[in-house]
Formats: sequence, structure tokens, C-alpha cells
Amino acid sequence: MNENAFAVGVIFGNRDFFPDKLVTEARADVTELFESLGLKAIMLSEDDTKLGGVETHADARKCADLFKAHREEIGGVYVCLPNFGDEKGVADTLKLAALDVPVLVQGYPDDLDRLDVIRRRDAFCGKISVCNNLRQAGIAYSLTQKHVVRPDDPSFVADLQNFVAVCRVVRGIRGCRIGAVGARPGAFNTVRYSEKILERNGISVTTVDLSEILGDAEKLAVDSDEIAAKIEEIKAYANASMVPEPKLVQMARLGVVLDHFVDQNALDATAVQCWTSVQANHGCNVCTSMSMMSEDLSPSACEVDVTGVLTMYAMQLASGTPSALVDWNNNYGSEDDKCVLFHCGNWAKSFLKDAKIATAPILGTVVGEENTYGALDGRTPASSLTYGRITTDDTNGKIRAYIGEGQLTDDNLKTFGNRAVAEVPKLQKLMRYVCREGFEHHVVMNASHTAAILKEAFETYLGWETYYHEEG
Repeated sequence: MNENAFAVGVIFGNRDFFPDKLVTEARADVTELFESLGLKAIMLSEDDTKLGGVETHADARKCADLFKAHREEIGGVYVCLPNFGDEKGVADTLKLAALDVPVLVQGYPDDLDRLDVIRRRDAFCGKISVCNNLRQAGIAYSLTQKHVVRPDDPSFVADLQNFVAVCRVVRGIRGCRIGAVGARPGAFNTVRYSEKILERNGISVTTVDLSEILGDAEKLAVDSDEIAAKIEEIKAYANASMVPEPKLVQMARLGVVLDHFVDQNALDATAVQCWTSVQANHGCNVCTSMSMMSEDLSPSACEVDVTGVLTMYAMQLASGTPSALVDWNNNYGSEDDKCVLFHCGNWAKSFLKDAKIATAPILGTVVGEENTYGALDGRTPASSLTYGRITTDDTNGKIRAYIGEGQLTDDNLKTFGNRAVAEVPKLQKLMRYVCREGFEHHVVMNASHTAAILKEAFETYLGWETYYHEEG
């Protein structure tokens, strides 16, 4: 199991005047589904309560005790209603367990030819009552696409997989540790953020002065085994044939020290000062190191964009794939729903078909191009696109976000650096929203369609105001 793996607590709701065998059948259905998806279930055994269901307050206490014993494992709870279920039993279990994790509520459909007392379910009605009780208790919950649905229905399989992704996002964000390496570049007011608001939401920031990182890098011996190993890692990662050996050494020194900083502080993500101190004081770009970390699912953003890298981490949790920090950078000719995404060169190589390590021409005009080796050059091919941004609204003391979906295209694009063409339905409306609401020029992209997962995690469970830019 990887570090984001967790178990799902399962509650089988039951009501005494409905057929008990429906619970037995549901346990078999759910067990088979979980095994097929590689999910671990924490649920009462048939010896703990009648058929392992929750029907009474005593059953609720037993289930809650089981969940509390597995508190560190459980990332979400799935409420299964084979019949009407006991609305108080479900709510009592969750209140007593006090897990504060996402909850998915599913009810079985009735068969039209089996509405007799032997097979009648009434979960269509029972689900409403369960949700009513959860709402009264202040317990947040998620719903299935269909009001009632069997666990083996393809739509529910998708519901469950999306729910697990929601759980990953919520579990990962709560307790997330971000490293801020260096000070915000003076010209980038746009990446200001509130550490206190993040801390209130369970997200901590560990800071370090850039001089400490660069100082430790310079102390590393050129001929050390660590530097040699990091140089080989860089060469294996991307085409480094045009990088002079002394610049490779500087890149390796920086990479080794950043790795140490991440390990020593148990960080999930980093935001690194780049423009222009690293180039002026160390003689190379940090882009390759950030790209390698992001590819290894330890996302890293430039310009000390802490809430930008938080967005990268959230999207990575939703999709299981790397994210990249980009600029909403250019219009794409006269096409209103297309634009150019760009950055100097720190995108994970998953986004770059033929990545090569080069220089950063724009930055080179300021600090000398010879001091910008380490920027990746590469074009992103066509793929799915989820984009978005988390920000701290310091004036109102809250976190806000926007998210949406589109496509990355193979449209012609002649430029340098890391670049992509994005097609976003109603892009002009989105840009008006971004500007009107004062969001940053940085946005995050992920090669997936996971916006609905992020919206559910952000709004329902984290309590963040979230704008979902849909086509309609």
C-alpha cells in the first residue's frame, strides 16, 4: 500500500421488519466489489451484530468502537442500505466514531416484480431519511449519481472510485506539510498568502532562508558520491547533453540539498524561490530539481507559490498523477476558447514528450543565459485537462478556489520553454472570473478530468468556496 492508501469503513443499515437476507446479499456484493478494486473494508462481522448490520443503538456503539479502533486507517465511510435502514443507527455510528471523514450514502433499488414482503427494500425512501439525519447531525456526506443503485452497477463503481479520490484529497490536505524555500520574489505580489489561514485548515508551512540552501549546496564536494549519483539521476531523467559539466554539478548540489530538506522535514510539497536569486547566486536554474520532485509525486512550484503547490498536491491526490504550475500566458490567435500555457521549464516530464535540459531565454536577458541552465524545454501533447487554483482570501479569512476541465491540444505552437495549448469551453467567461475575483496568474494543470472530485472535496468536506467552471 502506498502512503495515500487507506481503508474504508462500511456500515450496513438494517431495519427489523425488512428481510434480513438482503443484508447478507449486500455484504457479499460489497466484499466482491472491494476485492475487485483493491480496497480494504473495515466492517462489523456477522458475529458482532445480527448479520453485521447496524439496526439498534447498541449496534451503532459496536460499529463506532470498531471504527475508532481503526481511526488511523479509515479515510472514508460507505453507508450501504440494502433496505430502508435505521436512520438513527447510521447517524449514531458516525457521531460516536467522530472520524470526521467523507461519507458516501448508497441505497439498493427495488425490483418491480419483487415489491412483496419477502423482497421489498424501500431504500429509495430510507436513503432520504438517513441523509436527513446526517444533515441534522452536521455530518457531511456524498451522494451517488443515481438515487438508488446496485453496487455492481458501472455508475456506482465510478461513484465509489471517485469517492475514494475525494477521501485521498481530504486526507492529504488535512495535515499537508509544505516547504517554503526562500522569500517571495519582490516583483511577485501575486503569490502572497496567509500561513495562518492555511494552518487553520490543517496545512503547515516550514520555511527556510534561500541562503541556507545555497550555502549547504556550495559546501558539497564536487567529487562526492552524492553529487555523482545525483548527476546520473539527472542524466537519466532528461536529455542533458547540452548542459556544461560545471552547471550539472551546480544543479546536482541544489538537488541533493533540496532532497535533504524535504526528507528532514517530512514535506509533501515545496515552493522554491527562483526568480532571480538562484541564478544570480548559484549560477543555474532549479527547474530540473523541481520537475524531478513533481514527477516523483512530491510537487514543487517556483516563485514560492505556496498555494500554487497546494493546488498541485490536491490535483495529484485526486488523479494519482503529477501536476504542473503554469501561467495563463497567451491568447491563441483569434480562437476565444484556446490559450497558451507556459513556464520557464519546471513541469514534470510526464507533461513533456521529449524533455531536454536547456536554458531559460527570458530570464537569461536579466541574469545571463549561461546562468539559467537547468530549465526544461518541451511541448505538452494532447491530453485531458483539469485546471484550477487555490488561494487564501486574507481579507475575509478563508480559502477559495476555482476549478474546471478542458483539453490540451496538439495545435501548432512555436516557442520555447515548457508550453501547451489549452482548449477551455467559455474561456473568456473564465478569464473574467479570474480577473474579477483577483486570482493569481498562476494556474495548475493535471492530465485528467477530476474537477468534480476536487469540488466535492473542497466544498463538502473542507468548507472552501469553490467555483466550478462548467460548459453550461
